[in-house]
Amino acid sequence: MSAQPIEEQSAAERRKLRIMTSRRVAIILFNLGGPDSLKAVRPFLFNLFNDKAIVSLPQPLRFLLAQLISRTREKSAKANYALMGGRSPILPETEKQARALETAMLEKVSNVSFRCFPAMRYWRPFVRDAAKAAEAWGATDAILLPLYPQFSSTTTASSLKAWARVSRLPCAIICCYPAGGKFAQAHADAILEAWREGGSPPRPRVVFSAHGLPQRVIERGDPYQWQIEQTVAAVRRLLPADWQHATCYQSRVGPLKWIGPSTADELRRAGRDEVGVILSPTAFVSEHIETLVELDIEYAQLARELALPFYLRAPALGVAPRFIDALADLVERALAAPGKVCSENGGRLCPAGRRLCALGG
Repeated sequence: MSAQPIEEQSAAERRKLRIMTSRRVAIILFNLGGPDSLKAVRPFLFNLFNDKAIVSLPQPLRFLLAQLISRTREKSAKANYALMGGRSPILPETEKQARALETAMLEKVSNVSFRCFPAMRYWRPFVRDAAKAAEAWGATDAILLPLYPQFSSTTTASSLKAWARVSRLPCAIICCYPAGGKFAQAHADAILEAWREGGSPPRPRVVFSAHGLPQRVIERGDPYQWQIEQTVAAVRRLLPADWQHATCYQSRVGPLKWIGPSTADELRRAGRDEVGVILSPTAFVSEHIETLVELDIEYAQLARELALPFYLRAPALGVAPRFIDALADLVERALAAPGKVCSENGGRLCPAGRRLCALGG
């Protein structure tokens, strides 16, 4: 038999390999963002409250209200950011996650080039900056990966809409991952680490604290609260069975009724019950103002006033290996599903009543 067909097959395989390795995938890491200096605090707040996903008023009312809120909250917000060195740590934290995820993808997938691009919603680098950087890098397509594990119309959906306005790159969308095994284990690891470092006190109550939302957002069909409950249930299964737990919400702003109970109320209940707590930041995957100031300073002070037996705080997931592995698994799944929206199981997670789910009602 002639050797020519084998040579032709080998050449075809080489051409196929060149085509495959020419794929350059931009992983877009969506997050809230934060001011990078005290001068940036007011414009950051304005951008936040001028987002229709946050304040649903029509323009120009939303613009005027955002101006008012950013002026009135500027002083107190600056004081809080000053406690963190005059800037938010969320971008440096996200950049660390980006580099860790790139390393994980290099080990996981050998025939595709990856680069991660932080895309912050309310401060630099904005979503449009990430889109320009991805295109300048030569991205052939993108995977949109929110660093919001639980989907909400106020977070992930807002970022996706911002992306759609500035980029035409073909993309796959990861909408949520509230209860995946590695993600839940990363949370459980952080809680157990805090418990051990705190001296392994008996009978702790794990307080799962997530960012709150106005009740009316949930009533419109937003799946966020349901997904928080799925996260808590998944993490609880990995903790000692005799530990107590509570789910609560923090960071309330404005006069509207918010979902509850509040984190402060849960700490007061722990005081009445005379139990110590391990506080877990359930919806936050990096340290920022809600963890470093609200949890570590404000609620720690409340715990002292309440004379809780102990107050321990689990760290945000950051670059915990299991968390990065969880993100890498999501990216690998999305890699094979260009143009699609997928969750941690590849399909719809939310019950039918959660009509604001990214995969539809």
